[in-house]
Amino acid sequence: MKIHRLHSWTLIPRRAVELQRRLRESVEFKPFRGKIRYVAGVDIALDSQAGVGIAGVVVFRFPEMEEVERRHAPDLIFCDGQGTAHPRRFGTACHLGLLLDRATLGVAKSRLVGEFREPADRSGASSELRDRGEVIGAVLRMRPGTRPVFVSPGHRINLRMALEMTLAVYDGYRIPKPTRVADTYVGYLRSAAKA
Repeated sequence: MKIHRLHSWTLIPRRAVELQRRLRESVEFKPFRGKIRYVAGVDIALDSQAGVGIAGVVVFRFPEMEEVERRHAPDLIFCDGQGTAHPRRFGTACHLGLLLDRATLGVAKSRLVGEFREPADRSGASSELRDRGEVIGAVLRMRPGTRPVFVSPGHRINLRMALEMTLAVYDGYRIPKPTRVADTYVGYLRSAAKA
């Protein structure tokens, strides 16, 4: 997988905010074209004591949701974080999508910005996530009796398909399988790095 060099990584916070505002204009929101054979979950954890970031990718065959490997060039990447449901409409899923030139979506455990009505207490119930009158994502209840997740497009996917794909990888847990397994994997890597 080719990684696009979009910018320098040594930026002061003010420049990083400006970069997000500039790069968000390049994000594409359109239905995903083609057959999806693989989906992936990605997660990043910071180890502030060691001063390092640890990233992990877990790839699944779709629609079977059988794990293929823990590194690959997938068709669709699920990010444990925000896509457009971000104050500058440019969260981790948008940035990763542009860097890798791949379809990405964000599934976050908590809201970063926006207002919403609580979705019904049943699997698949959703409501719009809005900020200043703009729909920036959706609030999706994966499992009854649990808190909802916050789904938003990253790059090369629209909100409708992001919701459809999140539900398509549902396996009975609150967090979709790709991001849940990636989160566990990154936690393992982080613990192993400390040992």
